[in-house]
Amino acid sequence: MRTLLVVTSSFEPDQIAQLFTREDGSFHFARWGRPIVPVIFGVQDETLPALKGAIEAIVALSGHQMAETDPELGTNLMIFFLSDWEELSELENLDRLLPEIGALVPRLIGANATQYRLFRFDETGAIRAAFVFVRLTGGISRMPADEIGLEQAVKAMLDWGPTAFQARSPLIRGRDAVARLHPEFAALIRAAYDPVLPAMATDASYALRLFARMQKTVDAR
Repeated sequence: MRTLLVVTSSFEPDQIAQLFTREDGSFHFARWGRPIVPVIFGVQDETLPALKGAIEAIVALSGHQMAETDPELGTNLMIFFLSDWEELSELENLDRLLPEIGALVPRLIGANATQYRLFRFDETGAIRAAFVFVRLTGGISRMPADEIGLEQAVKAMLDWGPTAFQARSPLIRGRDAVARLHPEFAALIRAAYDPVLPAMATDASYALRLFARMQKTVDAR
């Protein structure tokens, strides 16, 4: 089990704002408004404990909660591992949950994408469900299950902007070669789940409130 130590963060407010900025320049922040109930498809049974353990570690870091079932949806964080994007079209009943999946598959193929996330929001704007799709190819296919789990858990905890992880990975590798959550992202996730803050915001000044609450968190054993 991973433990979490707290120190000071170096993220600046404008950097935080950029993490939640969309292609059109608008700002959108959202966190989960209900306990997270994950289910994972497309992997062997022996990898499930590592994947779920990583999700549990990130949720515990945030101060948020997990549950056995969602009273409305049953499960609300669905993670699909695929060998190619065409498999999405073959998943039974997925089009009922995601009517846009038919149009999405050609886009993912054309972009040679390796992962994609879709969020659903409640009436307050908080995240109520997330659908995560990971194509196991290239570098991702060679990553240990717990590293994949950590990365996907981080990316599912908040409605990040499309360029949030282009400049830096949410994970950092220590001298022992073990990948851990980057301390700046750990700090931001903790701040994002401060109950004083609203669960959704569309004004970039919200980044200042996140900055004020940030504690740098380093993931250590």
